[in-house]
Amino acid sequence: MKVAAILLLCMALFHQGHSNSCQGRCGYGIDTSYSCQCNTACERYNDCCSDYYTLCKAGDSGATITDAEIKSLSETLFALDTNKASASELILDPQALVADSQTSSKSDLSSRPLYKFVDENALFTRPTYAALLNLFDNYKRITGQAESFTSQQLTEQETFLKETMLNTELGRELFAFLYTKGVYKSEAEFIEDLKNMWFGLYSRYNGAMDSSGFEHIFAGEIKGGKVSGFHNWIRFYLLEKRGELNYYSHSFNGPWSNYPDVLGLQFHWDGYYKQVGSAVIGCSPEFDLALYSLCYIARPGKYCYLSLGGKQLIIQTYTWDNSSYGNGKKYIASAYPVSM
Repeated sequence: MKVAAILLLCMALFHQGHSNSCQGRCGYGIDTSYSCQCNTACERYNDCCSDYYTLCKAGDSGATITDAEIKSLSETLFALDTNKASASELILDPQALVADSQTSSKSDLSSRPLYKFVDENALFTRPTYAALLNLFDNYKRITGQAESFTSQQLTEQETFLKETMLNTELGRELFAFLYTKGVYKSEAEFIEDLKNMWFGLYSRYNGAMDSSGFEHIFAGEIKGGKVSGFHNWIRFYLLEKRGELNYYSHSFNGPWSNYPDVLGLQFHWDGYYKQVGSAVIGCSPEFDLALYSLCYIARPGKYCYLSLGGKQLIIQTYTWDNSSYGNGKKYIASAYPVSM
């Protein structure tokens, strides 16, 4: 009896100690005696244990990718970004640097545009840049207005993914890494998942299918009377050039002495304010997409620690938890460089 009692006590203590963990429970059915679950259904119902992705998603998630691997790959992608702007192709005029406490003041402290010169003939004629430019006019910026795409616009989305991820050495390097980690079994699966992840529509306001990861991050949106998202340097430049965006100041300037660099920007977009719009400046479209995709796959909803030229960059990603695609996979809600 004493042995049986001890065994029962040990089992109870084991259960209690593992009630918040997926240790030994990956793929098990729903068990309400546990406080969290460890199967694909938990992704839909948002009741996964905190270590679910680390312990249970080997082979189909980036959770098995180590911090060291992320830093090593980001250095490789940094070296492969041959389409980035050179110092002669992109000249900035940052002007006012403000403290974090001043970013909400809405004070226009810069008398000139941020972009002093961009060599459009050299940069925008390259296939990945041209593919990105074709996408910007496909969106309604006000949330609550449903998006719809023509067959031509859907083709433009696919062209952008193929040009950036399949037709550049940088993109192929990202795929090769994810392939070796078992995240994707083929290039076709890789592109299809990115298409859903980045361009799949979901609702940010009032039930309308009005948003996507790409629109939010690359094109920018207006929600609640404020600029939401907007983390792409090319989009910023084009709107500033057209007189639709007024640069105010910057509250962060990364440690890099060449491109890509990182800035935290304050600006008005046609009457709407952005308190801090951080962006990787001067990088190619494929570099932007690769970094955000890597971090979203490897560290969804968390800080993602990268290394660029020996200097640390942190990317914050967020998942869209109100809807999903495929096997409970989450759309990208946001991703941006942390400026601090």
